[in-house]
This record gives sequence, C-alpha cells and structure tokens, in this order.
Amino acid sequence: MMMKKKKIILVIGTPGVGKTAVSHLLASKLNALHIDLGELVKRENLTSGIDKARDSLIADINKVLKRVQEIIKDCDCDIIVDGHYAVDVVPSDGIDVIFVLRRNPDELKKTMEERGFREEKIYENLAVEILDVCLVDAISACGSEKVCEIDVSGIKIEEVVENMLLILKGKKKCAVGTVDWLGKLEGEGRLHHFLKDF
Repeated sequence: MMMKKKKIILVIGTPGVGKTAVSHLLASKLNALHIDLGELVKRENLTSGIDKARDSLIADINKVLKRVQEIIKDCDCDIIVDGHYAVDVVPSDGIDVIFVLRRNPDELKKTMEERGFREEKIYENLAVEILDVCLVDAISACGSEKVCEIDVSGIKIEEVVENMLLILKGKKKCAVGTVDWLGKLEGEGRLHHFLKDF
C-alpha cells in the first residue's frame, strides 16, 4: 500500500490579513500540524536581536529554517506554515501550495490601528500589501502554479477556509493576479493616502 504524501501548505500575507486565525482553522479541518512562525520564534528564541525602530524581534532566518525543517521531517501529517516570511524558511521543492491572503487597504489599516500598531509600521505594511510584495515573494519562491491569491476582505474566516479546502480538493481554481489594490486606489485618487513615504 502506497503512503499518502504529506502536504506542506504555506499561508502568507501582510500583518493583519488573518494568517494565524485562518491557518489554525484550516489545520483543524485537515487534521494538520500548524506552525505559527511568530510564535515559534518567540517560544524557541530563534532570534538575532531586536529591531528597535519597529519594536519587534528579528527572526534568525537560518535558525528558523533549520528548526522548521526538523519539524517537517519529524511529522507524518500535513503541515501548515503561517508567517509572512514562510517562503524563506521552507524549501520550495517541498511546498505544495502557498495561499497569499490579501486584504483591502482600508480594512487592513483599521485592523492594524485596532491592534495598536505604530503609524510608521501601519504605513510600511500598507505599502507591502498595495505593492503585492508577499505575492511576488511567493511567485519568486515557487512559480505561479503553486500560488493561490485569496482576497479575504469582508469575508469570515470560515468562508476563507472553505475556499482553501475547495482549492486543495481541486474543486476550485487556484489563481494569481486577482487583486489590484494599486490600480483600485489610483483609480479612486486615494493612492497618496496609503503610500505616504513613496
């Protein structure tokens, strides 16, 4: 009897798009192991210092890469890795699919404000979202055939996960290029409100 290959699924996106909540629910539906990179870095002290300007820990990518590879090797079930730099710590040849979560910049700004992000960090993350940075990183790492862009704007977590499950079962098409915040905001004449430092 042939053993089923374990799937490695990445969930990436700008801070505030809902990666961890979505990954947690998806992992429970698939009976998969959920690796929250932010939590792993803190718990196992996989850092190289503190970014004082951003008031955040600096992940030591080499340490995280090594640790994530150990976890993947030791686990027999499907694995979901969640974090905006997940593509940097999981070898591309082992990745089955990368879900890039996208969120309307108005919603994203509100979420980050509610979470108490500093203004500088809010605008830095808004620029990352509007300029498709996470999407470009995913495509650079694995090619567009493994990347699925999902607009989570105004959608409940359960619905997002349902869409992911349909894609994983081959019942829904995986696609990139479905979100264009740059064009939308430019068309509305509001781009300068979001890209203050550019």
